[in-house]
Amino acid sequence: MVELNAWEPKIVAFLCHWCSYAGADLAGVSRIQYPPNIRIIRVPCSGAINPLYILKAFREGADGVLVSGCHPGDCHYLSGNYFARRKFFLLKELLIFAGIEEERLQFSWVSASEGQKFSQVIEQVVEGVKKIGPSKKGLKEFAFHV
Repeated sequence: MVELNAWEPKIVAFLCHWCSYAGADLAGVSRIQYPPNIRIIRVPCSGAINPLYILKAFREGADGVLVSGCHPGDCHYLSGNYFARRKFFLLKELLIFAGIEEERLQFSWVSASEGQKFSQVIEQVVEGVKKIGPSKKGLKEFAFHV
């Protein structure tokens, strides 16, 4: 029996244009199934993502956020993904300090030829957020504007 009010997490996914977004596209044209819980935002590079956009996603009700870019060493902009990795390590620490579970923010490296891997990453992120449940503590109390 299906529960009428079965909760499904809302995941915002920031995908780099050159690799991860192309991997998502490959998954789509290859008809590889993955959970429909994500809303994709295409960005030029994972290193170009302003951390305030991630905070805003949580503030606006996202249960989880995924940032996915090119594999280290394969960035179209040479070192954008290295910059992103350092930047988002610090952001994750801030979220933990604010009381947001660290599992709600995930990172992955998916290339344009990895449609199957993209599908697996989405499944893992959705299942991980389902395990911890709906976001009870939002970022509403933080005063920041994007």
